[in-house]
Amino acid sequence: MINIDELAAQAQEKAKDLGIEKFDIYGATVDENSVRVDSGEAKQVKASNRSSVTVRVWNSERTMGITSTTDVNPTGLELALKTAYEASFFGVKEQVPDFSPEATVPIANMSREKTPQVPVSKLIETLLDSEKELLGYHEAIASVPYNGLAQRDIDRFYINSDGAARAEGGSYTSIYLCTKTEQEEKKTRSATAFRIGRSLEKLDVTGCIQEAGEKTISHLDYQKVKSGKYTVVFSAEAFLSLLGAFSNLFNARNILDKQSLSSPESLGTQIASPLLSVSDDALHADNVAPTTFDGEGTPTRRVSLIEAGILSGFMHSAGTAQQMNASPTGNANLGAKVTVSPHFYHVFPGAAAEREYSLESANNVVFIDEVSALHAGVKALQGSFSLPFDGWLIEDGQKTSIDSATVAGDFRDLLKSIVFVEQQPELTPSGVCPRIWVEGLSITGE
Repeated sequence: MINIDELAAQAQEKAKDLGIEKFDIYGATVDENSVRVDSGEAKQVKASNRSSVTVRVWNSERTMGITSTTDVNPTGLELALKTAYEASFFGVKEQVPDFSPEATVPIANMSREKTPQVPVSKLIETLLDSEKELLGYHEAIASVPYNGLAQRDIDRFYINSDGAARAEGGSYTSIYLCTKTEQEEKKTRSATAFRIGRSLEKLDVTGCIQEAGEKTISHLDYQKVKSGKYTVVFSAEAFLSLLGAFSNLFNARNILDKQSLSSPESLGTQIASPLLSVSDDALHADNVAPTTFDGEGTPTRRVSLIEAGILSGFMHSAGTAQQMNASPTGNANLGAKVTVSPHFYHVFPGAAAEREYSLESANNVVFIDEVSALHAGVKALQGSFSLPFDGWLIEDGQKTSIDSATVAGDFRDLLKSIVFVEQQPELTPSGVCPRIWVEGLSITGE
């Protein structure tokens, strides 16, 4: 863990020597070990220690300069402060960023204990066992070409010349498995599974293997699907992928830059079915890697985005909050420009549904497990999408893998066409979300 008091004292001393009165510094370090295996042998072993530090300095003319460095020692800090100070005289003169008004607000339980990292040999052994078990799951599974097991220690800090000094650290471990099948006269099929935990001991490796194996088997006997309108069920991962692709709906920076499907006047309007509620919650109990403050030192919190279908809030930085007469929400990222992004989505039921739906009794329903090609198939400023997907056609509760198809529509129409939000949430890297049922989406078969 970084000694934040020592770092703050060093920064104050170097700033004073340079005649700098106003500055702030945000940084993060990541210590990571990761392994990959192939055909019973270790294929890749990587160890890295990465640091990223952003320094901002304001001069007497109230303009700001910014620079980045990888050094947090006194010499590195001094050079970064000096460079940012020199750059400040070329900074913008309008809408100059400032400290967050909440940068010095106390945060309870800010520091978290790290989990000791296990030897790399243990990572390799665990991943080799996972590959072996998955290869034995079914004779059609020929390989696990994409896989990885990684453990990371993360430290983050923020200090400024007004006395803010925040630091936190944590650990997490993740595993990724992707299968590949080989069957005579049949197309290659694949399936993926991912798990994340606070340590290798708490990582659900068995569940990851089982999910990858079961998905793979379910895709072996595939069929074409007729093009048409279907009731579609999105898995947690698929729905959150779409939500993330259209996050400009809630992003105050995008709204002010007129790069959003929303406007400042959109607050309080109905944008989705009353059955849906969404929040951004960095401190959610299921978030394995929570953050207690953002790049500007603002404490993170639960930010309500949609309440029972009503657009209830935006994600803000200090600057966007000031421009929109709101409060910062702890979603800022420092860089050449202060950007805004979500931490951890929490999707849950809003109003009570008039009718409940179940996959066990569903008929002529498409269940989408994963969407792909988001970079090419999403037009974020138009609201439209057309995406290939992996999934199944559900008929009388029985799943049949879909050979090749795309789902298309307008995301705003999709939100309003939600007919059921299940109760049971699923954990993904980007948030927790139950399965979402949407009526009347266009599915195009091969």
